[in-house]
Amino acid sequence: MKAIQQILTASALVLSTISTAQDVHFSHMEFSPLNLNPALAGANSPMQGVINYRSQWNSVAVPYSTIGASFDARLNENKRQKKGILAAGLNFFNDQAGDLRVNTTKVSLNLAYHLILDQTSTLGLGIYTGYGQRSINPEGGKWGSQYDGMAYNAGLASGEMFNNPSFGHLDAGAGILYTYKNSDGYMTQNKNFELNWGFATYHVNRPYFSFLNQQDERLAMRFSTFVNAVIGIQNTRGSVLPGVYYQRQKTAQEILYGAYFKYNLTEGSKVTGFSKPMSLYLGIFNRFKDAMVGKFMIEYDQFSAGFAYDINISNLYEVSRARGGFELFLRYNMAPSVGGGFKSRI
Repeated sequence: MKAIQQILTASALVLSTISTAQDVHFSHMEFSPLNLNPALAGANSPMQGVINYRSQWNSVAVPYSTIGASFDARLNENKRQKKGILAAGLNFFNDQAGDLRVNTTKVSLNLAYHLILDQTSTLGLGIYTGYGQRSINPEGGKWGSQYDGMAYNAGLASGEMFNNPSFGHLDAGAGILYTYKNSDGYMTQNKNFELNWGFATYHVNRPYFSFLNQQDERLAMRFSTFVNAVIGIQNTRGSVLPGVYYQRQKTAQEILYGAYFKYNLTEGSKVTGFSKPMSLYLGIFNRFKDAMVGKFMIEYDQFSAGFAYDINISNLYEVSRARGGFELFLRYNMAPSVGGGFKSRI
């Protein structure tokens, strides 16, 4: 019976993915910037590149695997006396879900402009447009209708009909972002305070999005809002980085909240450049009614790497045995030029 329960649970997970058409998500939301808000292109760094990998539900079914990558850069970084920051970005992700190999691939181009309000604040607007491809392998599934009363029977018909096992669609969205950064002072003073707030809407064009009948379902808009901060603990090497992230897509919603503790091991020399800055981060977050997330990150000069693990606390706890998923990311973050104004958030 336990094996049948896992089969039915796996089928339910895949059917949920198909029916609600939810977007991919990462526990390291702040390190998947263009999936969080298109206005984050160029907001906190002159140039950055991020690679993400996530795997989940290994204990329940064929793992759900997601690979993401993004690159964004300011286009007028070296221009003096500029009134705003113009930036562009490229975002990519590929997601494969379960036995049915529900495959979603998307590439999008971002454009953002951040109006410089004063020496510490900007207000930005970002837009994106892209193309997505989705496919499914109906032969790979195990369905509840194939349970003969005693066990799973692959010889029984599934009764499932997929009229559009592969299709493509155009996509578009927009977001706004406010940033405040007061990062003056040496590491020993640690008076830094930074704040980011954003709101974005994805899939504003509502593309047709169904394996069954393209006229029956459109991809629901996803609304994303967040606020995060960096708060220096004065006269120490430590900082607290709280964050709250909320997303809603049709009836599905996600709330992720928590905080990092950052410890600066070395500040790095500002004149010779011989000594490089190095920091460690430890974080604990909660995805409401779903998982506790432990995070670790190391940052050395312009490079950083992080790891996260989800401990499942949802209704699937009995089957998953608390094993949710793990996540990795690698990031390159170019340091701002002298007088460039806005330092990176993390």
